[in-house]
Formats: sequence, structure tokens, C-alpha cells
Amino acid sequence: MKSGVSKRPEEADSQPEFGPWLPQASILIVDDEPGMRNFLVRTLEPYCKRIEQAADTVEASALLDTHHYDVVILDNIMPGKSGVEWLGEQRRIGFFADAILMTAYADLETAIQALRAGAVDFILKPFRSNQLLNAVARCLDRVTLLRENQLLRHQLQATSDHLLLRDKLIGHSRQIGEIRETISRVAPLPTSVLITGESGTGKEVAARSLHDLSDRADKPFVPVNCAAIPGDMIEAELFGHLKGAFTGAGSSRDGLFMHAHGGTLFLDEIGELPMALQSKLLRAIEDRKIRPVGSEREVPVDLRFVFATNANLEQAVEEGRFRADLYYRVNVLQLEMPPLRERGDDIRELASLFMQKLSVQLGMPPVPFTDEVVSGLLAYEWPGNVRELRNTIERTLILGRFPAEFHSTQSLLLPGGETLQDMEKRHILMVLEEAGGNRAEAAWRLGISRKTIDRKLMDWNG
Repeated sequence: MKSGVSKRPEEADSQPEFGPWLPQASILIVDDEPGMRNFLVRTLEPYCKRIEQAADTVEASALLDTHHYDVVILDNIMPGKSGVEWLGEQRRIGFFADAILMTAYADLETAIQALRAGAVDFILKPFRSNQLLNAVARCLDRVTLLRENQLLRHQLQATSDHLLLRDKLIGHSRQIGEIRETISRVAPLPTSVLITGESGTGKEVAARSLHDLSDRADKPFVPVNCAAIPGDMIEAELFGHLKGAFTGAGSSRDGLFMHAHGGTLFLDEIGELPMALQSKLLRAIEDRKIRPVGSEREVPVDLRFVFATNANLEQAVEEGRFRADLYYRVNVLQLEMPPLRERGDDIRELASLFMQKLSVQLGMPPVPFTDEVVSGLLAYEWPGNVRELRNTIERTLILGRFPAEFHSTQSLLLPGGETLQDMEKRHILMVLEEAGGNRAEAAWRLGISRKTIDRKLMDWNG
């Protein structure tokens, strides 16, 4: 067996006809003839990232057990077992690369057998170098387009924030400055990161910033909301599945782990993962391998993991709802996103940005910020954080005016003569009492930080 990583020569950069994906391709050659293997290696090596070769199907099977390949180039006529027979056998136990079958016989029966076994292309011997390169390029284009299509479909179906919330970390507060500094330090490292904070504080924004500042910035960033995928489908969605692995699995399909291969996988709401899947995720993180549903073979993956939660994972571990070993594995570095109410003048900056962008998107004139409105925005507690602020600005544009509570937040009376502050205090104290005085538990039930409860109790106690 021969393996190695080669660099493309400068002249290869001027060959765009073979597509943009060839320089990153990992290819396995399976042929019992040394001369043919040498020809294939010499042809592909100047253009591809990694070329490995096997002299028979036994050697090829062993390589597939330990490495991931984008394309397998396979001779059909070999001693012991034909290429078509081996390919069909491998597809049944878990073979996820595209396969190109080489054959000297152009009969219809061979073509049909090759397609049934899962070959996506075949080339007739003898062939020229450019025929081989074009066949490999077609496979890579097909795989890339298929994954991009599935990823776009996933992103459209996923419940995610408005695109405007995912641009970048906005603000000049001390808290956001510290978040930016931490992200810049950890982004170049392979370290897994756990991002915590209330709902709507920008955890996905921070995860995207980590990705954009890393050496994987030109690779996929795949966000997954673990709470939005039905429990009976989440394993297949994450790890993929083989054809016939379960009712309705009419074809094999890559999971989101494979879509993120080479890039960053962002698992949001990690605390919502079912216990049975938590152990499989732990193995995937530790071994960097996944086992698709129905597969007998594990598939290597190259990923940066970023996790997020608005739940109290320590509490979940104590209650047996989250595995302790998984918690310690994901909590290598914790990044706590500050709630909007603690970010001071960032509220004004974000509100101005949303007003500017959304007025253009909606085709409506911006509503001016009066001093009274700004004071109301700064005084409001923003339980929904940045997401709530964005929705408030959109509602303001539609109505042509700010909601009444932002004109006089302190004095606005609710039914029964209560102010908003009175109602908030009563609700927090009630939840705290129900939690037996446990501030961490009360904070988890309210969806706010423990620090927020400590600060409010201090304010109320004078």
C-alpha cells in the first residue's frame, strides 16, 4: 500500500476545467495491476490532496475501516472477488464514498450491475488522463452539490433567528469586549467550546464568530438545534443512515456530521438530547468517528465542535438528565453570553442597527428614537434579549410608533395598579419560593442567569 499527501504543482492551478474540489479530494485506488495503479497515482497526484492505493479488496476494506475517502476508483476484474461484488457488499455494511468502476468490457449487463452495486460512474479501458480527471471531478461536483442541497434544506426547515441576528457580535460593552477577546484566543485552537446564556443572547452569533476566525473558515458551518428535531429522527439526522435502515429510508443519506466534515458543527440546545443519543455523541467527540444508522462500519469525521445551551447542565447532571462524562467533555471552555439588560448602551446601538436594516427590508420609514424612548429601552429588562429587541423594532416599524411601555416604562400601570417592575419582582420571588430558595434552580426555571437573580435581590433588599 502506498499513501501520502502531495502538493499541486503551480501549473495545476491553471487547470480550472477539472473543478474547484479536486485539490481537497481524498481518493482510494483499488487495482491488482501495479502498472495501472502507478498510472492512476501519477495522473491524480498533482491535483489531489491525498491518494492511497490497495492491491486487492481485502486491503481496500481495511483502509475503508480507518479512513474517509471522497472517491474510490475500482477495477472490476480482480482475483477472488470482482469490483462489482465487493462494491455491493461494502454498500450494504456502510460505504459512503462515490465509486468509479474501471472495466474493459462495455456490455449492458456490466453497466447495470455496476449501477445496482452503487457505482456512480464507470470508465472504459483504455482511457486517457483527462477522462479519469473529468470522471473524478464529476463525482466531487455531485457530492458537493448534494450536500449543499441537503444542508440548505436543513437550514430552511430549522427554527433559527433572523439573518440579521447572525451577522456579528455588535456592541462596545465590557462584557462583549471580553467575549470577543476569548473568541479570538480560542478560535485558532481545536478546543471544543460550550456557549451558555439565556435564550436570545446571541449564542449562534458567537459560534459563527469562532468558526470565521478559525482555520476552518472556508469550510462548512452547520448549526443544529437539537430541540427542533423529533427524538425518533435525531440520530439519523445527525449521523446519517443506510438504505433500508428503517421504514421510509428509501436511499442512503449523509447526516449533518458529514455535511460539516472539515468545518464546524454547532449543536445548540445540547441539553435536549435524549439520553440514548448522549452516549453516541460522546463516542463521536472522543473518537471522531460516527456510525450511521444501519451501518456496520464507523466513518471518520474531521470536525470542530461548538455546543450551546440555555439550561443549567450541572443541575441536569445532578438530576440524571444529562451524562456527567458528556458534560465534562463538552465543557472544556465555557463562554457565557451576557443578557442584554446587562450590556448598557449596547441596547441603543443594537436598536439603531435593527431600525436601519429592517426599515430597508420592510420598505418602511425608520421611527425616530426620542430621549424618552431611549430611556425606556435602557430601563426595560429584555427577558427575550436581542431576539426580543429585534422583534420590538420590527413591530415598531409596522405600527409606525414605539409600544407605549417604552415611552414611560417606570410609570406604566398594569391592571390592578401594578407596574412592570412590581410584576417582575412578584414573579421572581414566587419562582424562587417554589424552588425552595435555590437561586440556581430558580434561574434555570426563569430562563435567566444566576447573576441576574443575585443582583435583583440585592437591589430589592436595599
